[in-house]
Amino acid sequence: MQNQPAADELSADVISIQDKFQVPEKDRLLEQLQNGGFNVPGFIFIPAEKFKNNQFETLNEFLDSYIKSFKVIVRSAHPQEEFFKGGTFDSLETYADIEGVKYARNHIIHQAKTAKLLSIRRQQKFYHSPEIDFEAMGVIVMPYIEGISVMAKMVDDNWEFGYIGDRSQKFRCGPYITQTPHDRRLLQKSQDIQQYMGFKCEIEYIVSGDGEIFVVQAKDISSIEVLSSKKSERSIRLDGVHRMRKRHNYRERKVYVMDLKCFYIDVIGKCEDMVHGWADSSLGIEDVLGVITDFEKQMENFALKQECFAVLGMSLRIPEDLNQIANHYLDDTPDLQKQLSTALFKNQYQIDYFLSEADTIIAKDKVKIQLCTHDAYGIDTVRTPLWFVYWNFERHDYYLKELRRIGFVTGDTVGIETDVEERPTLYRL
Repeated sequence: MQNQPAADELSADVISIQDKFQVPEKDRLLEQLQNGGFNVPGFIFIPAEKFKNNQFETLNEFLDSYIKSFKVIVRSAHPQEEFFKGGTFDSLETYADIEGVKYARNHIIHQAKTAKLLSIRRQQKFYHSPEIDFEAMGVIVMPYIEGISVMAKMVDDNWEFGYIGDRSQKFRCGPYITQTPHDRRLLQKSQDIQQYMGFKCEIEYIVSGDGEIFVVQAKDISSIEVLSSKKSERSIRLDGVHRMRKRHNYRERKVYVMDLKCFYIDVIGKCEDMVHGWADSSLGIEDVLGVITDFEKQMENFALKQECFAVLGMSLRIPEDLNQIANHYLDDTPDLQKQLSTALFKNQYQIDYFLSEADTIIAKDKVKIQLCTHDAYGIDTVRTPLWFVYWNFERHDYYLKELRRIGFVTGDTVGIETDVEERPTLYRL
């Protein structure tokens, strides 16, 4: 899809929008890149006020003028988004019409209020991100381009390129980082963009099937400190060291021990107490639901106390038999069973939100982690990249026994040390 110059009337309207509304960093930097002659797809910024007043004349003109296919990409564009980590707010593919764009914005706001809320609250606490009005969410609309996503940034004195394959491919490799891009033009374009902008940038490209390179996003990362780049300023060489063992490739974290098998047994046990009156005849459905609520509060409180943390997955998947029992135990009282099943269904999302905030997962290798662009190689992962420390599932019972013998509990500090063969050792400190 070729880049097309904006029509005069659209440009004039965008200027009037920018005069009236605070312009997000995404829109501001894309416009600078477009003015600088870089290959930015046609795009338009629609502020929240336009959605409130149903003013979509310029969006209609844009869709008529720019879109030759049936899909667009709608990117979040909140006025305060630059104060949050990349990837905090969503982008969404949708139909190239007004209703599609409205749906995408509503979805982005809904995700911010639910799936991303824990992440937002943690950033507000640990990184002093501002309070945010979700209804002030604007969006950027641009053509959907099928291709490979590449994110480029300079770390220390070297450019690195993070790749995520084309989602249209059935078989594709996972995300990876390299200092040697598949197309040398990516390096030159990245250098040119950073020189033109005048500050360190994180640049997102889409490389289409025919090899055309589009710049679809830029972020100012000049104020984000990367410790490795300050190493010489933060270190002093001394004369020697006495130690019992050498430590290298090492990480320490507070750990949350997650055992969904035990959690479901607790839920079922409370159901039994309620139905049979074994513990207290006054027990009701609120007591069963309280087990779930307490579990969710425990996860949330832990995440809000620890800037970086690990999850030790004794059981990260709900056992099928226990899932069936919990979701059918109260079938004789359909109204109560519906409340329980609804709470358990929502609980699975709360668990996922919590796990997505951990930068260290320790579990069997059957667990799969799906990473988006920013999770895999965004600037915020340079200091704390995701570690997935695993054991082979064939020896799962052995490792569970050993982990219980050592006695890991939530709140412990664990150390992880990897040897030259990339085999990790887990310590309870």
